[in-house]
Amino acid sequence: MWRGCCHLFGTANGFYVRHMRAADIVKYPFWTLALATGAKSFRDNKVIGSPSLNRLGLHVARIRLAHSLAWRRRASLAHLVPPEDREAFTRDGFVAKRNFLDPGTFARLKEQTLAYRAEAREMVQGDTITRRMALDGAARKAMPLVDGLLRRKDWAGLMRYVGSFDQEPLYYIQTILSHVTDAAPDPQTNFHADTFHPSVKAWFFLTDVAEDEGPFCYVPGSHILTPERIAWEREMSIQAAQHADKYSARGSFRASLADLERMKLPKPVAFAVPANTLVVGDTVGFHARGHSARPARRAEIWAYGRRNPFLPWTGLDPLSLPGLAEARVPLLWKALDRGQALGIARNSWIDKGMKRPLDD
Repeated sequence: MWRGCCHLFGTANGFYVRHMRAADIVKYPFWTLALATGAKSFRDNKVIGSPSLNRLGLHVARIRLAHSLAWRRRASLAHLVPPEDREAFTRDGFVAKRNFLDPGTFARLKEQTLAYRAEAREMVQGDTITRRMALDGAARKAMPLVDGLLRRKDWAGLMRYVGSFDQEPLYYIQTILSHVTDAAPDPQTNFHADTFHPSVKAWFFLTDVAEDEGPFCYVPGSHILTPERIAWEREMSIQAAQHADKYSARGSFRASLADLERMKLPKPVAFAVPANTLVVGDTVGFHARGHSARPARRAEIWAYGRRNPFLPWTGLDPLSLPGLAEARVPLLWKALDRGQALGIARNSWIDKGMKRPLDD
C-alpha cells in the first residue's frame, strides 16, 4: 500500500495520497465496527464498500444474518397479529387493510388531522415535495383520535411484527405534492430497497389515491431472500461504491424492471386505494412511488421504524419509552438544524413554518 505513496512522495499530489491513506487507516477500526450495525453506505465506508470483500461474500453474509434474525424476532412477536395477516405478510411483504376504521370515526379523524396546524418540514426530490409534521406529544394531545389510532393493539401489533422489533416507530403526518417544481422526475419513482435488512414503513391514507396520481407501489414477495435476489445483491455490492446512482452507492439499491425480471419477481402492485386504507410493508422489499400524470397531493399518517438489525432481542428499546418516543422527531430535527449550522451535517428537511397538511 505504501509503495505508491513513497514513489510519489515529494510532490503535492504524492503527499495528498499518502495523507489520505493514513487518514483511512485511522478510520478502518470504526468502519469495521460498523459492520455490526445498520450502516449501509458503500461509498462512505471502505469496508462495507470493498469490492474485494464483497466478492468474498461480505455483503451477502450481512444480509443473510440480518434476515435470519428478523424472522426469528417475528416468530416471537407472532401473537400480536392474526394468522391471516401473518400469512399475507409472509407471502407478499406487506399487509393492506381497507376500511381500517369505522366510517364515522375515520371521518372525524380525517377532519381533525387535516385541520391541524403545526411546524412543517419539507424536502424536495426532483419535481416532488414531501412535507412532514411530527406526531409528537403536543400533536397527539391536540388530536385525540389520532392518539387513539396509534395506541390500538391491532395497529401496534402490525408495526412491531413487520418491523420485527417491539419498538415504537416514528410517526408523522405526511403529504406528497407531485409535479410542483420544474425539475427532473422524482427519484422515489425508481424501484428500490431502503436498506439491506428488514424494516417497517406504514401508510394510513387520509385521502383517496388514484392510480395515475403517484400511488405507493410494491413488488409482492420481494422481501424474501431468494437465490436470484442474493445473486443480484452480490453483484450490486461489488460495484456499489462507484455506482453512478448516489442512492445505490449509499446502500439503497435501485432495481430496474429488467432487474426485477431477472430476479423472477412478479409485477408491482399499485395501491390506488380509498382513504381509510392502511398499508404496512417491509421496505427491504422493492417499492416505489408511482408516476403521477398531473400535479397531485395526498395526505397520510406515516410510520417508520428501523433498528440495529443484528440485535437478537425484540425489546429493550429506551427510545420507545412513553414521553421520549413522542419527542424523537422534534429532537431529530433540532439536531439536524444544529449540525448544519456547525457545518458538520446537511439537513434536507427545511423548516417551512406553520402549515396544515394540505396547504400550498
